[in-house]
Amino acid sequence: MTVILLRHGRSTSNTAGTLAGRSEGVELDDLGRQQADRVVTRLEGLTIGAIVRSPLLRCEQTVAPLAAALGLEPVVEDRLLEVDYGDWTGKPIKDLLGEPLWKVVQQHPSAAVFPSGEGLADVQTRAVRAIRDHDARLAAENGADVVWVACSHGDVIKSILADALGSHLDQFQRIVVDPASISIVRYTETRPFVHRVGDLGGDLSQFVPKPPSDDDKTDADKTEASESDAVPGGSTGR
Repeated sequence: MTVILLRHGRSTSNTAGTLAGRSEGVELDDLGRQQADRVVTRLEGLTIGAIVRSPLLRCEQTVAPLAAALGLEPVVEDRLLEVDYGDWTGKPIKDLLGEPLWKVVQQHPSAAVFPSGEGLADVQTRAVRAIRDHDARLAAENGADVVWVACSHGDVIKSILADALGSHLDQFQRIVVDPASISIVRYTETRPFVHRVGDLGGDLSQFVPKPPSDDDKTDADKTEASESDAVPGGSTGR
């Protein structure tokens, strides 16, 4: 199962330099709407089995063109909601730089708990569980590999990627996930494989499902090895 982690397009809060969090009324700006339209083109040729999104407006607007093009009804998933930044919500980023917690968020995020909000470790737990639950659901419903889209927020996606990379949450600030970027994780029986991180324009044709070959039909062990095992020396591509 392959999930395309899509960060929402650029928002009015991004351009204002504020920490949007769960503030009401934060929507895509003009560039963000253009980015949402381009998602349709970027994913053209892929068979998308489902769209799952955060409840917030900026994610709703980001997936709307894709959902319309594919005729899919997005599933709203509360566990992909933006971090509850508590008292930091809505404040200019520049005003938060001097807060004692800022250094913790940068250097020891697993210990960071926002005042009157939630901790980043809790964010990772809920977000990873959501991705794995939907992945398992789609696998059970389809009985085959499915490529699906999950639209969420920067810190949420970074926490999911840190888990997929087998990296401690304290390293997640090393991951860059820009607005409208795509990160791709394939979950197998034994481990996740991270194919893209913060991609803003690369070719995604490798994720078009291959038709089954005669070898696939007659050698189940070989098929399993190709999907769940890493190739010594590196992937040979598709």
